[in-house]
Amino acid sequence: MSDARPVPAVGDPAPDFTLRDHHGGPVSLAGLRGRTNVALVFFPFAFSGICTGELREIRDGLEDFQHDGIQVLAISCDPMYSLRAWADAEGYFFPLLADFWPHGDVARRYGVLDEQVGAPGRATFLLDAEGLVVWRAVGPMGQRRDFGPYRAALAELRSRAS
Repeated sequence: MSDARPVPAVGDPAPDFTLRDHHGGPVSLAGLRGRTNVALVFFPFAFSGICTGELREIRDGLEDFQHDGIQVLAISCDPMYSLRAWADAEGYFFPLLADFWPHGDVARRYGVLDEQVGAPGRATFLLDAEGLVVWRAVGPMGQRRDFGPYRAALAELRSRAS
């Protein structure tokens, strides 16, 4: 991971950003503030085995990950066109955001960009509706996320939103 910026801690404000989704539309974290909680899911590479499995798990259990109180935003440094092809092939219905240019800027601001590889590690940040980090998990690229604690944190966030 990058040592340029520290990973936001629980209680910290999440760094704001605006990125293009896989359809080319802008998605702004500030635009979601006050409206919904957010799950930021950083992943290294579209079309890779572990990333495909993880996003399939989110897709197939979308009711656990995204609902009226939580919006999933998946972020990688892949170009928008690659993310669109991947979303179409896999049937992902949540936004895939391209942190392509300036390359890795958002991942860098979250302290999760591996500068040598040019991609983020596996990191998840749950943000409350005010944009504060309420849970986080950061792991290495080659290791699949453990979705158990992620689901528990989402359930807790969901109960607070009710």
